[in-house]
Amino acid sequence: MNYKVTHYPTRQRFEIELENMKAYAEYRLTDNSLDIIHTFVPPALEGRGIASALTEAAYDYARANHLKPEGTCSYAAVWLKRHPEYLQ
Repeated sequence: MNYKVTHYPTRQRFEIELENMKAYAEYRLTDNSLDIIHTFVPPALEGRGIASALTEAAYDYARANHLKPEGTCSYAAVWLKRHPEYLQ
């Protein structure tokens, strides 16, 4: 499913608003990397691929800006293992 992901650079997060609820991925920028530090999906929205969509959008942004993807957040770390093409 395709979701509308909105990037808020000043808040360092990507968000999806659905059914009057917000899911988000927060990140931290370092010298040459984008580190997802926290993902949150409301329980009522779980199981729909929303966390994956947020993570992919964040790492697509990292790629476009020549930043190395990192995952302090356990979900993001597992996502990167499942998508090794983002580590190249």
